[in-house]
Amino acid sequence: MEEESELQDINLDPPKQPDPINDDRPLLKPITIFASDTEELERKFAPYVRHDVYGTMGRSELPTKEKFLLGVALVTLVPLRVVAGMTILLLYYLICRVCTFWSVPNREDEQEDYAHMVGWRRIVIVQCGKALSRLMLFVLGFYWIRQSRRRENPTDNEENKDQPEETERPGVIISNHVSYLDILYHVSIAFPSFVAKRSVAKLPLIGLISKCLGCIYVQRESKSSDFKGVSAVVTERIREAHRNTSAPIMMLFPEGTTSNGEYLLPFKSGGFLASAPVLPVILNYHYQRFSPAWDSISGVRHVIFLLCQFVNYMEVTELPTYYPSQEEKDDPKLYASNVRRLMATEGNMILSDIGLAEKRIYHSALNGLFSQC
Repeated sequence: MEEESELQDINLDPPKQPDPINDDRPLLKPITIFASDTEELERKFAPYVRHDVYGTMGRSELPTKEKFLLGVALVTLVPLRVVAGMTILLLYYLICRVCTFWSVPNREDEQEDYAHMVGWRRIVIVQCGKALSRLMLFVLGFYWIRQSRRRENPTDNEENKDQPEETERPGVIISNHVSYLDILYHVSIAFPSFVAKRSVAKLPLIGLISKCLGCIYVQRESKSSDFKGVSAVVTERIREAHRNTSAPIMMLFPEGTTSNGEYLLPFKSGGFLASAPVLPVILNYHYQRFSPAWDSISGVRHVIFLLCQFVNYMEVTELPTYYPSQEEKDDPKLYASNVRRLMATEGNMILSDIGLAEKRIYHSALNGLFSQC
């Protein structure tokens, strides 16, 4: 669908076209709308609406007390956290540089990583990565993280009768996606591999760290889709992690984009093609002033407000490993749908049928609204 038709649909129901996995186009140009349309927009695009003190796009008028707290934090808390965060990042980069100095990266399927490295160097990279990721979260105000594990109830999931008697290792962690902070948490716990833009591999400091994580790179900026190639690599990695306990486990956000945490967007089926067991994890961020959700707010503004908040809260629920039935193995879409429904139920989230394409339309509408101010 062309951009004109997407803009014409802004006062209609959100478009239902599929959302390609590698489609990461820039947000649409601002749409001219009236302030009276905001309630209608928030109703149609509810999964991306912010409800904190900072409001839509983080640009709402703040009360005097909040302005004062923000000003104090900007001159005291933010500089300390920036210095501490950069120190942690640089330290871990140096650790990765030393551990990989004498190693040749694994190069297969146009990928490059150090995730299959073995011995003491891999142990150092993984353990230091976990510890420093948790330390980074502490610096960002997540002083404690409430974690819980749901024990499997034999009366639950009666449809799943193919579960083995002995526990098998899941091949992939499946998580809802609320913020870039999700990645830090998962690294601090499991040190998994992610799917990332190919440009990430070239970033200073971050590039080498992503290779040590074993990230699978995709050229999302290109309109020519390499989905089949990336899908095959992801599927093989998941199967390898399921079979081999020493292989890095995969981590996927099947929603494909972030929401405000109250909703669960449609799942892409790529992470379920391997027919391997999955480990569902639910992330929930509690807040009183600023929501850590990265839904409809710019990256710079989000980072600044996050750094200004003295305490941030995260609650994590790990569900039992989900073993697919034969029917789910034969139908990845059914597998993805059942896992999504389970996560929504256990996490008290609302199922939504809109995705990244609708998020772009919402963002362009908001940009148009604020450009009139």
